[in-house]
Amino acid sequence: MEKHVLGLELPTDPRWVNIAEKNIADILIDHAYCEQKAASSCISLIITYPEKEKLVEALTPVVAEEWAHFERVLEQLKKRGFTLGFPRKDEYVEQLQKVVKKGGGREQQLVEKLLLNALIEARSCERFRLLWKEIGDTELSNFYYELMVSEAGHYKNFLALAKEYMNPEKVEKRWREILEQEAAILKGMEVRGDRMH
Repeated sequence: MEKHVLGLELPTDPRWVNIAEKNIADILIDHAYCEQKAASSCISLIITYPEKEKLVEALTPVVAEEWAHFERVLEQLKKRGFTLGFPRKDEYVEQLQKVVKKGGGREQQLVEKLLLNALIEARSCERFRLLWKEIGDTELSNFYYELMVSEAGHYKNFLALAKEYMNPEKVEKRWREILEQEAAILKGMEVRGDRMH
């Protein structure tokens, strides 16, 4: 799960996991909404591109998996006496959405959406790894290990789908641009331990 596997340009600031551990209720609530949004994003892609058979086939099981993760995060909240609470503003995703190129044809827009999803999955996986390795709560550490393994393939699936619908070399070039832009976004954000991103 190191940089070369996930492809991320910038590792998460090591302070993040220490702050996150002190704000575990906030992290779990935010994480629950991340899983819910991941499921919703896949549903949205299926609804918008129903004619793309490979996409529908690949993303349908991901919807079920992300929703199952949402339920599992809810269980962890309940065990600790926390309730779900309301979703918080996701500054990271808001910034990333500004990177998405507008216009272009239908395929171009699909590829942009797939790459955005790939990036969010890769960053989530990297954060799950940090929680697994660093957090003192053994049950949560094991929980995040399981989720890290489960989520690791998702970003690759999104990248592979993008290469189905556009020249793979163009996809790689665009992916590298987005990775660089994501690194710049992270550098400009304060380190917050009450958010998954």
